[in-house]
Amino acid sequence: MGLGLQLVTERIGDGNGQPLLDSSTGEELMLVQPSVAIVLGNRQPEPPGTLYISTKKVVWLSDTDREKGYAVDFLSVSLHAVSRDPEAYASPCIYTQIDVGEDEESEGSDSECNENLELSKITEMRLVPSDPNQLDTLFEIFCECAELNPEPVEESGEENEWFFGVEQTQDNTNAGEDSVWHFSETIANPIGYANGDHELARTGILELRIDDERFEDAEESEGETHRGH
Repeated sequence: MGLGLQLVTERIGDGNGQPLLDSSTGEELMLVQPSVAIVLGNRQPEPPGTLYISTKKVVWLSDTDREKGYAVDFLSVSLHAVSRDPEAYASPCIYTQIDVGEDEESEGSDSECNENLELSKITEMRLVPSDPNQLDTLFEIFCECAELNPEPVEESGEENEWFFGVEQTQDNTNAGEDSVWHFSETIANPIGYANGDHELARTGILELRIDDERFEDAEESEGETHRGH
């Protein structure tokens, strides 16, 4: 599944059926909760259906229309919380915010494509159980499954202006041994590093430091000159 809310039109089993699970990734069903209404964005609530929570995603299937259902990966659920404030929503519910990612154009003009395009823009979802006492259990399952799906860590591509590459340091050091700027391959106290990656110190990136002695000598010479006057 991609980012955002997805339309579900296929089921397995008889009767109202169940959602398809990806056994190749070890996906397992964690909870089945009947009599749960769903509210997508500012839309009107859908009639109560059955909520399925797996180790990978949240799926709601209509009890009256076998071809109607919605699903969202836990990786797309950026926030979930229990809402009991009637000023926020009339009924107690599980409130979720959905990461829709970057807008993508959808090809085709059939009704399913149009529905998916509309769903891809929805950033809020409410799950309203007919029994409010089930909210705490639902919330605990949400938390447990969210922990099973941590957000992927992306390597930072940004360059730190305080670091210089090996070629740059060689150009500076070749300019003369008396150069004020010196470079050290042993970084005891690096000025900065991306994502706390100390490996930067081992990949030829060197710390820029100032030779304090040269500046002290310059200050002493300047002081003697003033005293001579």
